[in-house]
Amino acid sequence: MKQKFLYIVDHYLKFPHSEYGGIWNVIAENNEECFDLITSRDVENHYEQDYRFLRENIDEARRFILSDANLESQIVEEFVT
Repeated sequence: MKQKFLYIVDHYLKFPHSEYGGIWNVIAENNEECFDLITSRDVENHYEQDYRFLRENIDEARRFILSDANLESQIVEEFVT
């Protein structure tokens, strides 16, 4: 059984989309799954130019091992301004 992690990901979006940023709380097995879950919310690819920053932020994200590996991989909460 694979382990699951809770990722706390900072996310900065460049102006003019947003000059601020946000935070994503994601349950995922690994960095790639975390990236895929977050980018799946960008259905119109408005932020595709910022994906390289997102990958860096996922690499640097705080990760917590979850005791229940059966939890569904998902975005638990997001706050993006």
